[in-house]
Amino acid sequence: MVVAQTLPVTQQQLCGVTGHCMPLKGPVEVCVRVGSVEEKLPVYVADMEEPCLLGLDYLTQSEACVDLGRRLLKVRGVNVPLLPMDAGEKGENCVQCKLSGKERLPEGHENEKSADVGLLPEHLWDLAKRSTSCLTEEQAKKTLKALAQYADVFSRGDMDLGRTALVKHSVNTGNSSPVKQAPRRVAPAKREEMQQAVESMAALGLIERSDSPWSSPVVLVEKKDGTKRFCVDYRALNGVTVKDSYPLPRIDDTLDALTGAEWFSTLDLKSGYHQVEMEEEDKRKTAFTFGQGLWHFNVMPFGLCNAPGCFERLMEKVLEGMQWKKALVYLDDVIVFGRTFEEELGRLEEVLQRLRDANLKLSPKKCLFFQHEVPFLGHIVGKDGVRTDPLKVTAVKEWPVPTSVAEVRSFVGLCTYYRRFVKGFASVAAPLHQLTRKGAHFQWNEACQHAFEDLKQALMEAPVLPYPDPGNRYLLDTDASAEGVGAVLSQVREGQEHVIAYYSAKFSQPERNYCVTRKELLAVVKSLEHFHSYLYGAEFTIRTDHAALRWLKTLKVPEGQLARWLGRLEQYNYHVEHRPGRVHINADSLSRRPCLPDCNHCARRDPDPVCRRLFVAQDLQEADNKWRKSQREDSDLTPVIRWLEAGPERPNWEEVAAESTTTKCLEEQWETLRLDRGILSKHWVSTGESSTGMWLVVVPRALRAELLQEVHAGLTSGHQGVKKTLSRLRRRFYWIGMRKDVEEWCRACDVCSAKKGPARRTRAPLQLYQVGAPMERVAVDIAGPFPLTSRGNRFICVIMDYFTKWPEAYALPNHEAGTVAEVLVDQFFTRFGVPRELHSDQGREFESRVFHECCELLGIHKTRTTPLRPQSDGMVERFNRTLADELAKYCDESQRDWDIKLPVLLMAYRSGVHEATGYTPACLMLGRELRLPVDLATGRPPDEELPTVTTGYATALQERLDKAGRQVRSNLQLVGQAMRQRYNQRVREARYAVGDRVWLYNPRRKRGLSPKLQSSWEGPYHVQEVMSDVTYRIRRGQNRSRVVHVDRLWRYFGPGHYSWGNGQGEETVESGEDEDLEDVEEEEETPDEEEVEMWENGAIQVGDSPDPEQRPCRNRRRPGWLADFVVEDED
Repeated sequence: MVVAQTLPVTQQQLCGVTGHCMPLKGPVEVCVRVGSVEEKLPVYVADMEEPCLLGLDYLTQSEACVDLGRRLLKVRGVNVPLLPMDAGEKGENCVQCKLSGKERLPEGHENEKSADVGLLPEHLWDLAKRSTSCLTEEQAKKTLKALAQYADVFSRGDMDLGRTALVKHSVNTGNSSPVKQAPRRVAPAKREEMQQAVESMAALGLIERSDSPWSSPVVLVEKKDGTKRFCVDYRALNGVTVKDSYPLPRIDDTLDALTGAEWFSTLDLKSGYHQVEMEEEDKRKTAFTFGQGLWHFNVMPFGLCNAPGCFERLMEKVLEGMQWKKALVYLDDVIVFGRTFEEELGRLEEVLQRLRDANLKLSPKKCLFFQHEVPFLGHIVGKDGVRTDPLKVTAVKEWPVPTSVAEVRSFVGLCTYYRRFVKGFASVAAPLHQLTRKGAHFQWNEACQHAFEDLKQALMEAPVLPYPDPGNRYLLDTDASAEGVGAVLSQVREGQEHVIAYYSAKFSQPERNYCVTRKELLAVVKSLEHFHSYLYGAEFTIRTDHAALRWLKTLKVPEGQLARWLGRLEQYNYHVEHRPGRVHINADSLSRRPCLPDCNHCARRDPDPVCRRLFVAQDLQEADNKWRKSQREDSDLTPVIRWLEAGPERPNWEEVAAESTTTKCLEEQWETLRLDRGILSKHWVSTGESSTGMWLVVVPRALRAELLQEVHAGLTSGHQGVKKTLSRLRRRFYWIGMRKDVEEWCRACDVCSAKKGPARRTRAPLQLYQVGAPMERVAVDIAGPFPLTSRGNRFICVIMDYFTKWPEAYALPNHEAGTVAEVLVDQFFTRFGVPRELHSDQGREFESRVFHECCELLGIHKTRTTPLRPQSDGMVERFNRTLADELAKYCDESQRDWDIKLPVLLMAYRSGVHEATGYTPACLMLGRELRLPVDLATGRPPDEELPTVTTGYATALQERLDKAGRQVRSNLQLVGQAMRQRYNQRVREARYAVGDRVWLYNPRRKRGLSPKLQSSWEGPYHVQEVMSDVTYRIRRGQNRSRVVHVDRLWRYFGPGHYSWGNGQGEETVESGEDEDLEDVEEEEETPDEEEVEMWENGAIQVGDSPDPEQRPCRNRRRPGWLADFVVEDED
């Protein structure tokens, strides 16, 4: 029944046979249909799932008459048949009642006296069955009565949740700006699941529509039972949230409080977080989206970093006065204890009443009452005391007896890590150490077995396994091997690591196929789930020997399985720390622990191959058949084979004339041909001193590609060049045109092309780009990092005018976009005016939204270099080198005063004549020469004085600047033409058309990997657009297009079946902020004595003349003028 209207409030209550009264929601009028007769009937709505009965009030109103003889119900003159109900077999929902006695109660007797006859609601049957299994009949009766009395405290299902007002959760983000993240792309099926989850939560009032400036993405996490949990990725919100430091109780104190108790009951709330309300002003911070509008939570969601502390605070308020005396609470673990059954029952009823008063509801599936032994906080709590949970030491206890030296080393490695806790470790482990010595014969004897058992026992007892201390930070060491996962949970006390628990598990067959990084991440996920009772709500450190896991909290767009795993980790407060494998032997040994003989995973595992053959046919007869079949299917070889089978006589010309050129070439070598086991072969005699001969198999066309692939790219071939590949073939095989095929194959080999590249790189011709006045075009760049100065500066913002060569340099503490933009506007533009064009490389600070908006606001045309072309910003790059050289000459030994020397070094450069212009930068920018200290010291007379009258001064200054401008333009043009002529002598031009396939030079270096083993060319790309003579727009697959310089391209000759790149097949985008010049290490220097400004439209800006091309040399350290190119750390 669905009631779509607001019910009026009523004070009526529904009283059951047990005497328990249930509040009613309110009255409503509904339409009841019996047969074809409809009646409107006033009813009360109650929170219950049991079917309704039409009572005497309905029968009277509808004038109903029951005729049991004919099984008819007559309603307003209409006969309605009464169908008999087939009871069938007794099911779980059937309750048998036995009349033990009868008593006539006087009129007005209170219901409470008949309460022991009560029946339980259906949702409590399973809990009652589990809780009364070990009780006496009298105890069971009292238990059922208590359950019936507090039935409303237990949730009836997912739609029945409590809502407490004792505590409200707040999210303190301080002065942080709202964090807004876009929704992630999900499959249509998952989107539908998300929509259903949102509709369900909205119906319960857990969420509502929002217009919040905050937003977090959604991820579905799969539970153990296969269902999906709706989670929000609050990592960004947690990053700006002030952490709640609410103290947690000590575990050892908690366990000590249970001493003497014999009865225990454990309780668990139904979706406990969702029973806590959010503060009104913080609801909008929990906003989330999955592409179907924006929603926020009215209750505390999963994933917030301060949720565990808030929940602990709530439960301690609920059980205030009972904590430590009658019940214990540790986050979401609640246990009620007592010495006798009656004491336990009274305390349990008191706790249930507290929960009812707080409007909290329990999950009956997760509760368990009146037990003599229960698991709690990683220990087994019972009437006999507290003992260690066997699961904690299962990984060590079930360690099988080693059967090889490798297995002995693995076990001894774990023991050695904790040797300081084992008295006389060296003598105890001596028999095992004997087995691991070099050349020792492996023989497991009684002494080895005793040492093995003693060490296992030592690892399972104190001081290795003490009580955990919640006030101390946990350490979780995880490791994954090819076989499984190992983990050790420990704490540091008095400078020593003490184990809290061990964990070891084997990978399933699909998990064994994961890559190394996924295995290591899975090890973290499995370990956290195993140690959940310790780590939930605590701050801890994850230590791993896999450095890639350090990005766990910074991964931006996780998808699929990775997103689900990270969703599970979000509920924990952890920090990832990397440590070398040589000191990570505790978890490493557990991950390599051998399997037990009855291991289910190993039973399903595929057997490992003993060896792998490289290029050997399984059967020689099968190989001969393959060659014979292929040769006879080749149209060029079939006639020759037929002639040889006919006899040793050479065929007539009439038979040969109609055949192909290849057939005729073979016929000319008739004396060297033969059939060996039906396979066509050719005899070859070397021309060397030995003059040895050998028979070569004539290769049909169908097998040539397979042979070339194996002989050139096989594991024992090494992708060698044409000569070695050809020599390897000539000693075994023969076919007409072998050299040409080998040359084409090597040239088309993707692996060789990606690593070696062309013998000579493309070099585009130089083109002129002229500037005609000051401040038409200005270049900006960031130099550094330099040593930190006493003023806190590490970088230099260099700005230079293309026409006058006037430089400005400002010391900066960092090179963030806001800092650079502020210097440009406040220090440069306010003094020299706004330039028409501003040119830079693709540094992040110049490609940021702040910088672009600043240029748009001032009307500046922003341009940039193409990636991996520092020559395109050659003028400022060359000045960076000059500036670094000058700073090195004048800085003190500490190198902390370079920012003080900047102004005087700039004055020196501005007062010097520039070779390209023939004038000093000061003269062209200011209209006069700078007066230097040497002029004052020597009494040198000043230059020709300008008229002192204002109008005369302005006119004379204008004439001087015009004259200098004309001369500079002429000088730049002459120098540019001479330099272009000299540069173009070394040009190796290449032209590509739209649709051509090309390689792209991209020498991206990954730290931790040797540059010598990485490929510098990736592709193939397709040319999409010819933008100018020297720039092209290219694209690979469905990735974004890239604009690159022609010097980085090389024509692709391969088949295009494979995609090669530096990132193991990953595409790196070379536009916008996705790839910057700062992310790479450029191996190619800009010319020392020239400034070449290469622009994307094919134009250049020229300065000084270049040096002649020199032979490239190895340069292990980046030059100083590239110090501002920050290499991206991709470990």
